[in-house]
Amino acid sequence: MNQEQLKQAVARAAIDYITPKLTPDSIIGIGTGSTANFFIDDLAAHKKQFKAAVASSDASEERLKAHGITVIDLNDAPKLALYIDGADETNAHLELIKGGGAALTREKIVAAAATEFICIADASKQVETLGNFPLPVEVIPMARAYVARELQALGGTPIYREGVITDNGGHILDVHDLAITQPIELETQINHITGVITNGLFAKRSADVLLLGTEQGVTVHSKGKT
Repeated sequence: MNQEQLKQAVARAAIDYITPKLTPDSIIGIGTGSTANFFIDDLAAHKKQFKAAVASSDASEERLKAHGITVIDLNDAPKLALYIDGADETNAHLELIKGGGAALTREKIVAAAATEFICIADASKQVETLGNFPLPVEVIPMARAYVARELQALGGTPIYREGVITDNGGHILDVHDLAITQPIELETQINHITGVITNGLFAKRSADVLLLGTEQGVTVHSKGKT
């Protein structure tokens, strides 16, 4: 199977995983990106099994609404049972790099609000050490140059993602040349830089379950287990 077929397979597996957990009162969080898009398309057939969705980006909200799925603001959601989203990288501890689609801040908020975070990804996203994929950092626009200097001091090579404005009005710095051996510590360190909105390390709030699309089929990985 090619990469697109693997994404489709893991999206279908995610539907099979979550549908037994849905109730008429369930509100679920939905991520952003190509794998999440396949999931949204498959979710449409099950829209009567849950109450509403919370989207992590304007693009996902539009796609959900196009399928007739009710979308509500997170502030109006008393509880999120599930959050389903993709990743740009994942390690064995289900710590992730996200933000290739520039939706990292809202993705991190929705993930934090969910009881269970289900990551869906193809096998190319699984790595031993995070950092081959450049780490996205969302910044306040006026702080971009200052934050870039601070990231250089941490050993990274930040590149401004020109022409990209996030749904929050932020800019993105993609940080290359990081071998991220201590994701939680680095996530905290970067977030403490003045002017940073957040960074794309999902380590403090990692995934609870990883559904990984491989040539041999979709494998299920739980936190602390492989």
